[in-house]
Amino acid sequence: MGKSDELQMNQENLADAWRQTLPEVMNKADRAKVQPDEADSKALRVTIDSAGHQALSFDFKVSYVDSREVRVELIDVQKDNAAVDERTDLLQQLIQDYTRHLHECAQTLQQLTHA
Repeated sequence: MGKSDELQMNQENLADAWRQTLPEVMNKADRAKVQPDEADSKALRVTIDSAGHQALSFDFKVSYVDSREVRVELIDVQKDNAAVDERTDLLQQLIQDYTRHLHECAQTLQQLTHA
């Protein structure tokens, strides 16, 4: 028996919805790229390019636990395409902000994902 609460949208439509909605909940100057996660049909890969922070780029995996709830995992932080130590206060602050934006985006899309 499948849970009725599972995500009903296909991944490509989901990625499109995220591409449209994420900029609305994020800081205007930041840029986000949303791609389907090739290894996980219920997940998206989101790369956020941080404005004004020396070319920092944050890679997140956003997995749908069910149709309403997402789990956000930080995969990597890069600066000028080189990995950086994400444990600094500034980066922790940014990671928390972006994680919150990603959860906000998922909440905004609930009317789509929770059919």
